[in-house]
Amino acid sequence: MLIGPHTHDEFMEVARTFHGYPAPGLIIGGYMVELARRGLPEGVLFDAISETEQCLPDAVQLLTPCTVGNGWLRIMNFGIYAVSLFDKRTGEGVRVHLDVDKMGPWGEIRTWFLKLKPKKDQDTPLLQAQIKEAGPDILTARPITVRPDRLGHKGKGLVGRCPLCGEYYPVSSGGICRSCQGESPYHAGPGLAFEGQPALRAVPVAEAVGRRALHDMTRIVPGEHKDAEFTAGQELTAGDICRLQLMGRNSIYVQEDTDAAVAEGGKTDGAWVHEDEAAKTFAAMLAGEGVAMREDPREGKANLTATRDGLLLVDAERLERFNLVPDVMCATRQGYSVVLAGTKVAGTRAIPLYLSRENYIKATAMLQDGPLLRVLPMRAAKIGILVTGTEVFQGLIQDKFAPIIAQKAQRLNCEVVNTVFAPDDAALITQGVRDLIAAGADLVVTTAGLSVDPDDVTRKGLVDAGLADMLYGLPMLPGTMSLVGRIANEQAPHPVQVLGVPACALFYKTTALDILLPRLLAGVEITRRDLAKLGEGGLCMECKSCTYPKCPFGK
Repeated sequence: MLIGPHTHDEFMEVARTFHGYPAPGLIIGGYMVELARRGLPEGVLFDAISETEQCLPDAVQLLTPCTVGNGWLRIMNFGIYAVSLFDKRTGEGVRVHLDVDKMGPWGEIRTWFLKLKPKKDQDTPLLQAQIKEAGPDILTARPITVRPDRLGHKGKGLVGRCPLCGEYYPVSSGGICRSCQGESPYHAGPGLAFEGQPALRAVPVAEAVGRRALHDMTRIVPGEHKDAEFTAGQELTAGDICRLQLMGRNSIYVQEDTDAAVAEGGKTDGAWVHEDEAAKTFAAMLAGEGVAMREDPREGKANLTATRDGLLLVDAERLERFNLVPDVMCATRQGYSVVLAGTKVAGTRAIPLYLSRENYIKATAMLQDGPLLRVLPMRAAKIGILVTGTEVFQGLIQDKFAPIIAQKAQRLNCEVVNTVFAPDDAALITQGVRDLIAAGADLVVTTAGLSVDPDDVTRKGLVDAGLADMLYGLPMLPGTMSLVGRIANEQAPHPVQVLGVPACALFYKTTALDILLPRLLAGVEITRRDLAKLGEGGLCMECKSCTYPKCPFGK
């Protein structure tokens, strides 16, 4: 089998010239590209995807018009030795992968690919000989269709100048270039707060009379008091000297002795930004709907509070990126917490008294894509409760589920419109769901019947009632066998939400129900990935006295 226009030995020399040496991965990659190309119609314009960044992309670039530079070759580094060639327009093509199950006759290839022994101990001549002998016989090809959203090429968009480094970059990356955001591989200096501050001169407290404090000064009485005893801009009097000394302040900074670098009060067009100005700016950019700064910064910190009852959403990924910027911080309450209006949900500040303009720009760039904090209102749902179980339906045992669900619903300002009992019969469970929806329920909570027992047919009954987008099972104890989904309702503008609660809710005061219900009421979309994230913190400590939500469960 030729590799493009080359024999095996000719391609070895081409690879040596291009790659530096005829790497086994590159030679095998040549066969892979050739096999994929033969699976495409003659004359079709194609793109390529390499699922590894090692060697295989070089084979694509040697044998096809697809390169990283022209964007026709995309490297998706899954660490899988596979390549796909596909029609640019339709996405239909061929994927070829190196198949370990076909390497039986060629043990040295298998040893090399699976790294069964160090490179220095491999028999390179034998490896190369086996690659030539095997050719395409160690490969598997199959047809694929690339998703429509992965077809075509995205331009880099508008180009702007980075305000920090001065380089031009795609402005879609943010307010500063990705290099200045911290992705640069180059050493840019330690960037520690104490290594860069404006030249401020300390004044003995006895000489501070009649001058104005440059920053808030805090007095702490352990267990009793912590607050700003003196505030920025406050004029100091003779009577303040003793209080300052009792606070351990023998010298202080005053506004009149600020260095020329901050002579304009730390405006953003200077070299430094005062902590209060920085905190105000950060707070304004962090706060989204339902969140606001409570008051002007104190002690250099701005507090953010909920302006309404609801569910707190935190963009955790961008919060981490913001906190990676030197000399700034933001601490929040746990995302998805139920909060009341007036509750403090976050605090932010610049850590030093004066923040460098560079770090100020970096920090604000992290916030330019929108707020990090929101409080979503939770609707007052009309809840229908479906209690399943033949033993309850027949009155053999008293139902305790409905009161538990009703209590939790009422605590969140919801109304229970009806309660229906159904035996372990899928058809009757289906009818029960339909009766609840007809009664006006926009959220159906089913109880029990969700385990692996053969009599547990609640899921089948829900599916027969039209349940879609079902997510069943999550990494929480108690509450693993919980269920969420939705049922289309022609009589209402939105689908009816469904929450399945396992029997453990009878025994434990707090379960997955308490984590999921507020999200449903706030209209937050729940995905499988969201459920997977609940694994960390999803183990209840089973305390004798439950203090939820003041505990780590669900966090």
